[in-house]
Amino acid sequence: MEKILLVDDEKEILRDKKKIIKELGYECHTAKCGKEAIDIIKRIDPDVVLTDMKMPNQNGFDVLKAALKIEPMIPVVIFTGFGTVETAVEAMKMGAYDYIQKPFLPELMEAVIRKAVKFRNIQKENISLKDRLAKTYELTDVVGKTETIRQVIKRVLKVAKSDANVLIFGESGTGKELIARNIHRFSPRSEKPFIPLDCVALPSTLLESELFGFEKGAFTGAIKSKPGVFELAEEGTLFFDEITELDPHLQAKLLRVLQERHFRRIGGKELTSVNVRIIAATNSNPKKAVKENRLREDLYFRLNVVPIYVPTLRERKQDIPLLVRHFIEKYNPFCPIEIQGVSGEAMQCLKFYSWPGNVRELENVVQRAMSLTDHGIIQLDDLPEELIAHRDDMIDESLLNLNYKEAKGKCLEQFTKQYLSRLLKSYNGNITKVAKVAGISRNSLYRLLESYHIDY
Repeated sequence: MEKILLVDDEKEILRDKKKIIKELGYECHTAKCGKEAIDIIKRIDPDVVLTDMKMPNQNGFDVLKAALKIEPMIPVVIFTGFGTVETAVEAMKMGAYDYIQKPFLPELMEAVIRKAVKFRNIQKENISLKDRLAKTYELTDVVGKTETIRQVIKRVLKVAKSDANVLIFGESGTGKELIARNIHRFSPRSEKPFIPLDCVALPSTLLESELFGFEKGAFTGAIKSKPGVFELAEEGTLFFDEITELDPHLQAKLLRVLQERHFRRIGGKELTSVNVRIIAATNSNPKKAVKENRLREDLYFRLNVVPIYVPTLRERKQDIPLLVRHFIEKYNPFCPIEIQGVSGEAMQCLKFYSWPGNVRELENVVQRAMSLTDHGIIQLDDLPEELIAHRDDMIDESLLNLNYKEAKGKCLEQFTKQYLSRLLKSYNGNITKVAKVAGISRNSLYRLLESYHIDY
């Protein structure tokens, strides 16, 4: 029910207008002065404000200004028995929705209120639409701007609208469950449960009861009936993590449920209908898993209606700075000192590493460095030793897209930056000592520092 705030310092008029508003089917709140009205606006967020112009202390203009400051889109209707054309123009310039002069017929008041309420409802719908559109282009915790991850985001947004089964595959730590959760988040099932099931964590004997539930007395220890995840995820999404690890016997049962859309609890006689969306994930190549008989071919075709490959971090190293910034913002509230960023040398080390654990490993490294650093900027020494040890053996994969001369120039630039940065750090920024150790003049050193944008 829409809320109307009525403001007037005359009790009888306030009572009569309130009666009219309530008869129109609206919730009516009243205020006898401008100050009381402003307090009510802050408290109840009314859909429409109707205010008298001439009141002691704070008048209708004051209520209008305060209302628009609290909620810029709220329709405010001003009425007065002392109106002039100039007053009406001034009110409209200040942002009033409408202006009516007393005395007026109840029919006019009804028309103005209904028009203002309709206007407010359209505003709310537009705001809701904008929120949904903004939401459409932002996946939770899926960070990146490279083309590979953009394609993943694009496919997630497309498949979320349908009810098709999805098979997500990629190395461990790439974020397959995040992708599954985002598919659910943007789907028509988003208000219903998302239930993840780890096919590795539980033995097959427990997995069956976890999937389908059981009736009281179905086996020793079954002292009461228990629903399985198919029932718990009703009208929502059921996520099978590491589907290739599911026992072949259970793969066959899962296939039957997908085909027939019903199942029986263990020890039960009644068939239970099921309405869930299935998303599965594996860190294996699914086609290879089929050839190796770790995934039934018929189940593979049922699950692989829409495949989504999640790229490794090695395939999108340009996203590493964005991911690092994301994790710093995520963990800053829990750190004793605020971390501002990462030094150039440390970032180069992060970008050169091969990341066998992918995004999950990067997140752990950033969190560890934030916990151990004594500075506002994560330094090379704050990173794990294994990363630093690999640094000298690694070649930036982006160099492979360049010819020899270009690659050599970029390597020289990277070496110069690292070499001079380390020297400056070792000698606490003493230019004279750094120039002497490097075997170059101070002027040449200054030119190099300026040319490569090295802080000193």
